[in-house]
Amino acid sequence: MDPSIRALGWAELDGRRLTSAEVEALLLQDQEKITRLGGEFFLEWDGCKARDHFGIMAGDCPPGVMVCGDKVKGEIDPNYPVMSLGDAIEIAVRLRSDAGVVAMSGGVDSALVARLAGRECVVVGIEGSHDLLHAKEVAEDLGLALSRVLIDPGSIEDRLRQVLLVIPKIDPVNASIATTLNYVTEWAGLHGYQRILAGQGADELFGGYSRYLQTETLAQDLEKDFLGLSIQLARDQAVAALHGAYFSLPYMDVRVVAAALSIPAGEKVCQGVRKKPLREVAERYMPSAIAQYEKKAMQYGSGVMKEIQRLANRKGFKKSVQDYLLRLCKEEGREIG
Repeated sequence: MDPSIRALGWAELDGRRLTSAEVEALLLQDQEKITRLGGEFFLEWDGCKARDHFGIMAGDCPPGVMVCGDKVKGEIDPNYPVMSLGDAIEIAVRLRSDAGVVAMSGGVDSALVARLAGRECVVVGIEGSHDLLHAKEVAEDLGLALSRVLIDPGSIEDRLRQVLLVIPKIDPVNASIATTLNYVTEWAGLHGYQRILAGQGADELFGGYSRYLQTETLAQDLEKDFLGLSIQLARDQAVAALHGAYFSLPYMDVRVVAAALSIPAGEKVCQGVRKKPLREVAERYMPSAIAQYEKKAMQYGSGVMKEIQRLANRKGFKKSVQDYLLRLCKEEGREIG
C-alpha cells in the first residue's frame, strides 16, 4: 500500500471484503464509493480521513464521516436493506472470521459468534472462576478450540494501573471490565492475533441486562444504552491498542443493528427472558441449554471485580472502590477532573 495511506481494520463494499490494493485504488481513484463502505476501519490519505459508520475502529475523526481538511465530504453509510436477524448475524460473522481469535466466555453472545466463526477461542479468569469453567464446557460441546488463560491475582493491580491511563471513564465497572480485557488482548497480541472477535453490543441491542426485566420504559432504556455504546467502544479499543490488537464486533455490524432495531422492544425482553430474539437465532446452531444460559458479566465471571474489591479493602478503601481507583490514577499521574 502507498506509504502515504494509513488504513486500519478492514472494509467491505456491497458485502464483499476489499483487499488492501482495492482499498488503495478506491481512495486514490474512486472516492465516491467511500461513503458506501461497511466494515471496521479508519482511513487516512491525502489530507482526508474516513471512519466506519459506528466508529468501531478508533481514529481521530468522528464516526461515520469522510472529512477532508476541516470539511465533511460525506457520511459513511452502506445502507443495506433490512434482513432477518439470523441472516444479518451470519453475514457479519463471516466477513470477520477470515482471521483473528474469539473472546469467548460462554454466554450466548460470544458462543454464537464463536460457533459461526469456527476460530480459536480464548477465555480469561482467576483459577476456579465461573468463566473458565463454563467456557470450557461450551467449547467442548461446540467442538471449538479454547485457550484458557489463568489470571494471577497478584498481577491485577499492575494491569489496573495500565488501563486507568487509557480508558475514558473511571469507575469500578469500567475499570474492572477493562482490566479483564487487558488479559484477553495481551494473550491475543502475544499469539499473533490482531483481530479479536467479541460479543459487545448484544446486551444493548437485544435487552441483556437484568434491569431490563423491571423497567417500565424498556424501549427508551434500550435506545439510551445503545447510544451510550461509544464510551464502551472507546474503552475496549484503548485497552486492545495496548497490545497491538483491536476488537471486531459482529453485533455492531450495520446489518445486525438494523435487524435488531426493527424488532419491537417487547419482543426482546418478555416472559422473564432477556435477549429472546438472539437466543432464538442461537438455538439453530447450538444446544438450547447454551443458547438459554444466563451468564454473569465478564468482570464478575472472571473474578476480577471481586479481586479489585479485595485490593481496595487491603489498601484502606473499605467503603469505596472508586476512591481506590482515583488514588491509583493520582499515583500514575492521571488527573481526573
